[in-house]
Amino acid sequence: MIYCFKFAWRYLTSSKLQTGLLVLGVAVGVFVFVFISALIGGLGSFLVDRTVGDISHVTVETPRLDPVLLMAPADGSIQAVYQREVGQREILRTADAFLPSLETLVGVKAVSPQIIGNGFVIRGQSRAPVAVTGVESQKVSAIADIASNLRSGEARLTNSTVIIGVRMADDLGIGVGQIINLQSDRGVERSLVVTGLFSLGVEALDARAAFVSLAAARSLFDLEQGINRIEIKLDDLEAADDYAQRIAAMTGLKATSWTEGNAQLIEGLSAQANSGDLIKAFALVTIVIGVASALLLSTYRRRPEIGIMRAMGASRAFVVGVFVIQGTLIGVIGGVAGAIIGYLVLSPFPLPENAPPGGFPIDARQGAYAVAVVLTTIGAIFASILPARAAARVDPVEVIGS
Repeated sequence: MIYCFKFAWRYLTSSKLQTGLLVLGVAVGVFVFVFISALIGGLGSFLVDRTVGDISHVTVETPRLDPVLLMAPADGSIQAVYQREVGQREILRTADAFLPSLETLVGVKAVSPQIIGNGFVIRGQSRAPVAVTGVESQKVSAIADIASNLRSGEARLTNSTVIIGVRMADDLGIGVGQIINLQSDRGVERSLVVTGLFSLGVEALDARAAFVSLAAARSLFDLEQGINRIEIKLDDLEAADDYAQRIAAMTGLKATSWTEGNAQLIEGLSAQANSGDLIKAFALVTIVIGVASALLLSTYRRRPEIGIMRAMGASRAFVVGVFVIQGTLIGVIGGVAGAIIGYLVLSPFPLPENAPPGGFPIDARQGAYAVAVVLTTIGAIFASILPARAAARVDPVEVIGS
């Protein structure tokens, strides 16, 4: 094996220009592989962060009571059915019993008990529909990062304040410090001071969302106790489905993962990943073809040397080993060089979560550097098998005689 390595290294270093170009070609192929991995992975992270970053990863609610057949007489003449009451509110009355368990669950980043409802913002003669969310004062930004997306004012809630979207404020001519009347669908109306205007970049939130304190929401929606839902944010949003099942089993309530309402996003990301895999596969095929072509050329150029080795007693396995080691060295050196170049080029790009609007969402962390080097090395080994077998079949008598 040592002699195989020595011969392989001698062949590579004897033609430095050819070897350099070959290694460069492999490095470029690996760079393309790394770049596509970082681009596709970063774009996926960017889209998920922009789409899911300001919504709940798991939502806990009471199970909906659908119509249930209570009694079915044998003659089928009359049936008794339980019908869900129109306008009935789903209320979690025992949330305090399991909230501490949810907050201490490993992997849970934030837990936000909420009271939700619909109503109108009244400003003079103007009325605008609004979705009201009552949250704990210290958890205004627990789910949607209101504090980081304020356009003016501050993310502070008391029993007499409200935070609204900047689009709604523009439509109604409202500014920070002004008073609005908020009327709920229960007919309760309260005057609240606007303390902040936010812009999350989501039309439904910026134009129709208002955040108030839990105490204010209780009075608006005439709810003395309990809450409507619990929103949970996770450290790893990709584990939302597992956490939803776990929380449902733990609480006996309905736990919904964010993936259930974003099927189109999941399909789009999957299609995007498949496209990236196809491009990376073409890059690997190019590497394999390049290595195989170069080694085949080397085989024909070195036929006399191979014939002399065979005449001096070198076995076919030895000759095969020489060319396979050449392919392996080319794959390793080119792969490592391409991975290093890829990392150096991609590192200056900001991470997807910090990318500015319209920026290039490349994630250097998802460059798949080790995978690129391993696959390239394996591809180079396979590419060297055909030239190695061709070299092993060289007839020393025929070559030396010619």
